[in-house]
Amino acid sequence: MPAWQRQLQFGFPSVNTTGMRFIGSVIDKLQRHPKRIVFPEGTEPRVLQAARQFYSLRLGVPILLGDRAKVKEAAAALNVSVEGIRIINPEESPDLESFVKRFELLRRGKGIQEKEAREAMTKANYFGAMMVAMRQADGLVSGTNEISGSVLRPLFQIIKVAPKTTTASSCMVMEVEDTRFGEKGVLFMGDCGVIPDPDVDQLADIAISTARLARQILGVKPKVAFLSYSTKGSAAHPGVMKVRAATALAQQKAAEAMIEADFDGELQVDAALIPEIASRKLPDSKVAGQANCLIFPDLNSGNIASKLIQHVARANAYGQILLGLDRPAADVSRGSNSHDILGVASIVALQSIEYQKLYPGSGDTLPGDL
Repeated sequence: MPAWQRQLQFGFPSVNTTGMRFIGSVIDKLQRHPKRIVFPEGTEPRVLQAARQFYSLRLGVPILLGDRAKVKEAAAALNVSVEGIRIINPEESPDLESFVKRFELLRRGKGIQEKEAREAMTKANYFGAMMVAMRQADGLVSGTNEISGSVLRPLFQIIKVAPKTTTASSCMVMEVEDTRFGEKGVLFMGDCGVIPDPDVDQLADIAISTARLARQILGVKPKVAFLSYSTKGSAAHPGVMKVRAATALAQQKAAEAMIEADFDGELQVDAALIPEIASRKLPDSKVAGQANCLIFPDLNSGNIASKLIQHVARANAYGQILLGLDRPAADVSRGSNSHDILGVASIVALQSIEYQKLYPGSGDTLPGDL
């Protein structure tokens, strides 16, 4: 058993590491390039356990935000050591003043004043987002006790979208036991957490960003299926036409950006994943029956499908990984356990290693710079 599996079992006795091929490969890569991940929810027990494992596995430096005494008290109650973990109280940080000025400058078009900027910067999610924007951390993971808006709003106000990118979205990474699905059991699913009803352009952008992430993390050619209740004209509806148009646009955008990926749609999910069905419906498709990226037509279908797979199939679920932002970040589910949070933090950290390859020009400016 690899060392990382032994350590995980020690830290999370309920985790079945036999189904963790994917996150094991992420951990192996990240150990060669450790990163700094900021966790705004510093007193949350699941976050404390994940941060401890992040450090113990030599993945980098976890940064917990919150009152130092309260963080240490919460850690002691769990018998979790804070050795190697940075703890920062935003209200007492020497960076608070510069962060306030940056945020005031960034939001001056909205009429924000110094008092409001200071109030925002003392909130952990805002402070953490600014740390990532100012390159004091390589990525952010939050959401265990927050609704999505409380996590996404500071990110969109401070970090914003990457250059040459118009759509911020999200992706769930699923690892199922049956290795016949996706790439040895790994599926990238977008968008499951940000855009309620994407239009054609947004849906194409979601597919491009999901394909880029899959290529970086897996190192294989993405095979991207645009999902629908129709397969290649088996039904006619404006929603189906949207998916069909987004597929064509994604193919065009990928060619212009020289992204190596195969796209096909519209496809029913069985045609996308099951070779026997694909061979009957679409024998010449490069995607059908072998998709490793699933693009959903709207947030309803994406969110429902991802939670069904996670709970009914007992899949390891890592997300929401945010896509299209200028810096790496993730909004985890309030139902996440410590292992989920560790996995998401590992993916976000791995993203940051070559983030400019994902989004050329990202990180070139600081917030508030002209």
